[in-house]
Amino acid sequence: MCCLPLWAQAQTIAFINPGKKDEPFWRTVSESMHAASRSLGIRLEEQFAERQHLSAFTIAKAIAARPAAQRPDYVILTNDYGTGPELLRIFDGTGIRSFMAFSTLTTPERVQHGGPREQFKDWIGSLEPRAQDAGYLTAQALIAKGRAMRAHGPDGKLHLLAIAGDRSTNSSIQRNEGMQRAVRQAPDVVLEQTVYAGWSRAKAQEQMGWLLQRHPQARMVWTGSDLMAFGAMDALVAAGAGQPGRTVWFSSVNTSLQALQSLRSGQLAALAGGHFIAGAWALVMLYDYHHGRDFASEGLELERPMFTLFTPAMARRYQQRFGQGFDRLDVRPYSKVLNPTVQRYQFGFAQLL
Repeated sequence: MCCLPLWAQAQTIAFINPGKKDEPFWRTVSESMHAASRSLGIRLEEQFAERQHLSAFTIAKAIAARPAAQRPDYVILTNDYGTGPELLRIFDGTGIRSFMAFSTLTTPERVQHGGPREQFKDWIGSLEPRAQDAGYLTAQALIAKGRAMRAHGPDGKLHLLAIAGDRSTNSSIQRNEGMQRAVRQAPDVVLEQTVYAGWSRAKAQEQMGWLLQRHPQARMVWTGSDLMAFGAMDALVAAGAGQPGRTVWFSSVNTSLQALQSLRSGQLAALAGGHFIAGAWALVMLYDYHHGRDFASEGLELERPMFTLFTPAMARRYQQRFGQGFDRLDVRPYSKVLNPTVQRYQFGFAQLL
């Protein structure tokens, strides 16, 4: 062992990124994970599924079929579009330990397949941002803005449209539930309709076009991601039906440069984000596990409040700190192995600003 080169001894982790290389959120996930892997001395391999669930299966099968010496120690997966159970099945029994980040199995899937270290023995755990927070915080802030701007209809109600991601990914389901909880707490708000744009700007633009015709009284639009918000704004302007931030108010999720600038300019009334950091925190957990500190003492499936409701001042600080990349991101202080005084993982986002 002493004669092996340093890289051969490094912990190796593969990440099957479900997004597209040019998709702002998943690109941010990628950049922050690579920065975290460098700070921990982990060899991180990443492949993009380009929003094609069949591609995720193809990538997984290719990794699992490698000769044993070329397989990674761990693989990080997501459950986008319900792909999780099949991905876990592909890796089970290969000697590659699986970890789910961002979105884990839904409740019905867990009933059928069990949790970590049960039916799938090599699935060791999961880490999710508390996705309900994103939906709840942005909806609350959007409703407050609507009230402040007197955006009520002739009936005295605030009329809301919702453009969500998809129906099957756990994080999307939870965001929607958070939004709906905020609406239930607001007797002056009417949720007119929820549509699903599949995280696509073009699809959101198309849907917003006919939503405007169907619900002309709606002056608030909740969206589950920044790209969908911008698509809806495009439709609003193209139809000559109003101006974002002036006559119609939008909320969204994610910390892309355009989203942060839109918050600062007032085009977005509310923006939550920071959950991209879940991938970096997953690397911390796997680093500790690999070095003998199992996270089971905190639970095999962790959910942490990573979403932050951004103010324009926070958006400016984020751009100053991470606008040019994540070279300044150092996750070592949050490792239990590297810092024995750490008793519980503090996996938020605000402390990094």
